[in-house]
Amino acid sequence: MLSNNDILKKLRVALSLRNDDILEILALVDFKITKGALGDLFRNEDQPGYVEAGDQVLRNFLNGLIIYKRGKLPAPKLNIKDAEEEPGNDNKDE
Repeated sequence: MLSNNDILKKLRVALSLRNDDILEILALVDFKITKGALGDLFRNEDQPGYVEAGDQVLRNFLNGLIIYKRGKLPAPKLNIKDAEEEPGNDNKDE
């Protein structure tokens, strides 16, 4: 089974990302990591200083990658009048 580190490594190669690109991607979701800590994630398991990437690191990277590739989606605008008229909405003025 692939570890989170393996997944990050494979995505980095497949998308031709440099460490600076990955730091930028993580910054898009306000996830702070240093260059040194990022380098530790990409070490081989048998190397000193290897750090296992947790689920939070991978999740934030994937969320940041979506924004990096697609851009931020605007927040949906809710029209209050339309919400009041939806079927099953019992917020009627009496």
